[in-house]
Formats: sequence, structure tokens, C-alpha cells
Amino acid sequence: MSAIHAGPDPRRSPRLLVPVLGIAQILAWGSSYYLLAVLARPIATDTGWSFSWIVAGLSLGLLAAGFVAPRVGHIIKARGGRPVLIAGSLLFAAGLLIMGLAPNIVVFLISWVVMGLGMAAGLYDPAFSTLGRLYGHGARNLITALTLFGGFASTLGWPLAAFFVESFGWRGACLCFMAIHLGITLPLHLFAVPKETADLASEPEPAGRNEAPAHLPPRRLFILLALTTLLSAFLSTVISVHLLTMLQADGISLSAAVTFGALVGPSQVGARFIESLIGKYHHPIWTKLASVLCVALGLGLLWLGFPLVAVTLVFYGAGIGLESIARATLPLSLFGPADYAPIMGKLARPSNFAQAAAPSIGAFLIEHASPETALGAVVIGALLNVALAAGLIALTSPLRKAATSRR
Repeated sequence: MSAIHAGPDPRRSPRLLVPVLGIAQILAWGSSYYLLAVLARPIATDTGWSFSWIVAGLSLGLLAAGFVAPRVGHIIKARGGRPVLIAGSLLFAAGLLIMGLAPNIVVFLISWVVMGLGMAAGLYDPAFSTLGRLYGHGARNLITALTLFGGFASTLGWPLAAFFVESFGWRGACLCFMAIHLGITLPLHLFAVPKETADLASEPEPAGRNEAPAHLPPRRLFILLALTTLLSAFLSTVISVHLLTMLQADGISLSAAVTFGALVGPSQVGARFIESLIGKYHHPIWTKLASVLCVALGLGLLWLGFPLVAVTLVFYGAGIGLESIARATLPLSLFGPADYAPIMGKLARPSNFAQAAAPSIGAFLIEHASPETALGAVVIGALLNVALAAGLIALTSPLRKAATSRR
């Protein structure tokens, strides 16, 4: 059965879809995951609400996203990515409206539940799943290109949020972002994402392209993949929230710590750009291995007191940049495109839960032990992730050899 689409066949015109999704991703990440980095302090100052409860809003949103992520994956498989991405824009707008009008902390936290539903429907996973559904194994390079856009989310989102706060206050900033979703991301998803009237999953893959591991234990493979994805999400969230505290504990001034921390974003984008050039020459499992090795090396050197702090953070940034690509392309390669969206949804649930818990766990370790201890625990986690990636390599070796022989 062939899929039917409104407008040009997306299989022949991905050049429009990737930039459209990329712009929408920058705006979606900047107005959700990265939002409280700019708004939390102004909200606390204006309202008198507890700062910790304000920051807990993001954790609540991530929990909500985790609960519904598998369902989102199944909807994408059944109906395509367009209705899900449209719903994401509307949910973001609704959550930001509730947030901007919130009279108390309870309503503020409710707004983050709505925002969490928006994150489940509008951030990376549904966008990756949409590309995987439309282009099958050919989506790998497109996913890599999409992560290049996403790498600029905080770079562009934070200054934009700061401008809105300075110009209109934090409530006005929420309403401005609401207008952006209604006026920009919603039309982009409405008019550029193909409308599907038949299930693309029913189309057979070209001979030799389906790499689904029929002769490997799928449950064991999925569990190992889920564990390493969860651990990567946990580690990156702990560092993103507590990096400046850890750097200052080593005697680095706040201004210098901010300067060092700013290297992480460009390092992510640089690593993703390199991967976009060489990714077609290797299996995504090697992208995963490079990711966990870079993260372990960067954080390990930082914990050991390596004098060139910038170098350690460049390694770390490169590692988490590659992780975004591996997280999306490895399941596609291992399990094939037919069930890609549901698998991504199932992987997203534990990852979102880990991200929700990570800031509090990191804060507990810093408060009750020390920043050095917290960093040491993160290093142990990074080394464990290397071992998990090595296990994936061993488990998938027969699969990769079989796929190579078919080509």
C-alpha cells in the first residue's frame, strides 16, 4: 500500500521539511526546556513564590512528557507526525498562556503539566519519529541535520527570553512565546509537514535495508539501549543544571565559569556537523560509542583537575552533541522504520523521568556531600555508560555483519 500525501511527495522534497522542523525545534526548546533558566529568578522576585518550586515546574513537565511519550509514538505510527506536531504547538501555547496568567504557584505548576504534554508532542522525539516514518532508513542524515538546528536552541532562546523579560516582564515573556507558537510554529507544522492518509509503516522496505535484529533477543537489546539512553539523559541534565557550581567549587570565578560553560553549545554543534559529513560511512553504534567516550573523557579530566578546563568541556560538549544523533539514529538502524515511532516513545519515557529527577539528585549530592563528590558520581555514571555502549556493540555485532554482507 502506498502512502498518499497532500502536496509534493515528501520523499522527494526533504529540503523544505528539515529547515521547517529545525526552526520549530529552536522555538519549542527555547520556550520550554530552556525557559526557566531565564525566567525562574524574575518569577521568584515578582511573586515571592519559592524558587525551588518554580524550578520544579520543569521536572513536573518532564514527568508528564514521560508518561504520555509511548502513546505519542503509537499515534505517530498510526496517523503520522503532522497531527502530533500541530498538537504540540497548541499545547505549548496553552501552557504558556496559563503560565503567564497564573495567580499562584499551583496554577503555575499546572501550566507545566500542559507544557510537558507539549514537550512530548513537539520536541525532538516526535520530530525524529516523523522523519523516520517518512523516509525510513534514509532519515539518518536528515535527523543529523535537524540536530544542527536544535543545537542553537539555547543560543537563540535565552537572549530572546531575556529580551522579552526586560521589555514586558516575565508574564509578558510567556505571552510572547505563546504568540510565537500560534503565529510561527503552528503554521509551519500545518503547511509544511505532509498530511498522510495511509500508514507508511505498511510500505515494505527496499531489499537489504531492513536491519531489524530478527535473530537477536529484541527485549534484551531494547533494555540495554534504554539503559544507556536513560543514563546519557541523566548525566547531561545534572551537568547542565550544576556545571557552574562544580566549576566554582574548583576556585573558578563565576564569570570564568560562565565563559567555560558557553563552550558546550558550540562543541555540540561542531560535533554534529562533523557527524553530518562522515555519518554515512559508519554504523550509528560507533556514533554512540564516540559520544559516551567523549563525555567520560571530558568529565573525567575535569574531575581529575586537568588544567585546561576548556578542553574538558569541549570533549563533554562534543559527546552530548553526538548523543542526540545516536539517540535518534541507533534505534532506527537496529529496529527498522516500521516501529520506529513507538520505540522512540518507549525510550523517551525513562529518559524523561531521569531528566526530571536529575537536578534534585545532583543538588542533594552537592548539598550533603560536595560538588567534587557530585562530579565524581557523574564520572562513575559516564564510565558505566561506556560499558553499556560496549555491551551494545557486542550484542549487535552479528546484526551489523549480516547487514554489511547484504550490501
